[in-house]
Amino acid sequence: MTNPHYPSHTQSGPVDYGSPNGGDGPRVSMYSPDFAADPHRAYREMRTQYGSLVPVDLAPGVPATLVIGYYTAIRVLHDHDHFPADPRTWQKNIPADCPILPMLGWRPIASRSAGAEYERYRQAITASIDEVDLHALHDTVEQIAVQRINTFCQAGTADLIRQYAFPVAFEVVNLLLGCPLEIGQRAATAMAAMFEGIDADSGNEMLSEALRELIALKRAEPGDDITSRLLRHPARLDEAEMLHQVAGFYAAAFELQQNLTANTLLLILTDDRFAGDVLAGSLSTRDALDEVLFSDPPLANFCASYPRQPILINDAWLPAHQPVLVSMAGCNNDPAIRTGDHTGNRSHLAWGLGPHACPARSMAYLIAEDAIHQLLDALPEMRLAVPVGEIAWRPGPFHRALAVLPVDFSPTSPMTAF
Repeated sequence: MTNPHYPSHTQSGPVDYGSPNGGDGPRVSMYSPDFAADPHRAYREMRTQYGSLVPVDLAPGVPATLVIGYYTAIRVLHDHDHFPADPRTWQKNIPADCPILPMLGWRPIASRSAGAEYERYRQAITASIDEVDLHALHDTVEQIAVQRINTFCQAGTADLIRQYAFPVAFEVVNLLLGCPLEIGQRAATAMAAMFEGIDADSGNEMLSEALRELIALKRAEPGDDITSRLLRHPARLDEAEMLHQVAGFYAAAFELQQNLTANTLLLILTDDRFAGDVLAGSLSTRDALDEVLFSDPPLANFCASYPRQPILINDAWLPAHQPVLVSMAGCNNDPAIRTGDHTGNRSHLAWGLGPHACPARSMAYLIAEDAIHQLLDALPEMRLAVPVGEIAWRPGPFHRALAVLPVDFSPTSPMTAF
């Protein structure tokens, strides 16, 4: 049945779709340091000028449409017929060295596929994640957290990115994948380069090389880990398919997990609604996490789709085969839904929506909650070491990621290991 919001016809005569500004007008740069420094100001200005659909550049000369209206995003995310996730036609005209291609280019994974391909990949990765013992993971995260806290608790100062959020996420994801330290270090460095769009092509190659080594190791020595489960899944994934399933999980479980933990810690340290209440017990860490998933989700702009033909939505023609990205951060802060207190409200889009929604959200919540609980228990008087306005954010159009999170606290003795 034809969706009444999306005409199936195309216009006659010269094509002047170009995206919401008519094609030739100004576009918002999403790769600039200014955008990374204050994206919420940028979203407000976008909304005033363009409404729910914004003409943007993801990299120099790479146009896209950014959806910042919550209800428009719901429509797009549920309409895979008109907004499919397969980017192959688009990327034919994108230079191989484009800094965002490693993030948006086609891969044999569920989030870039449809139909039978999607079902096959989705079943394999979901089944492999579902076998993770969350009770055992809870104990493991606590042990890793305590070990990391003990490395800096006597110093009275720390950078919670470099010394805590990064190493905790790093150790947990390597454990889940059965990945040795040396391979994991290369994969983590590569993933950061891809998200930031800085030397992303080399980062993509480095990641592929590291994960090929991991897959070869797990073929020879299988274990109780996600990589081994993917290898033995009835989908019978080939080498390339295996590589991309593992890479997709690594991106979410490391880079985004680190950012979720760090962004929530920043909120707890700086927002009076949480700084006292979380520690006092009237609000839960889960409430703080959900506030971050509304306001500063670690994956801020993604869920890319590529219309097969020019399409009319909200009185704007969007061009065929050009990325349409959903801004989870922009949509979550849409004034149409962002009214009053959101405590306990989990209607945000941070996990995606529909068939492509994140299959590991329960795991992500658990890891972040446990890491934050351990840190707050160990260092309850911890405070931000610089004014919040001096906190730096890493550049990149896709993520919301702190560069540093410096804190001061009263030195304390190391905790007893479990």
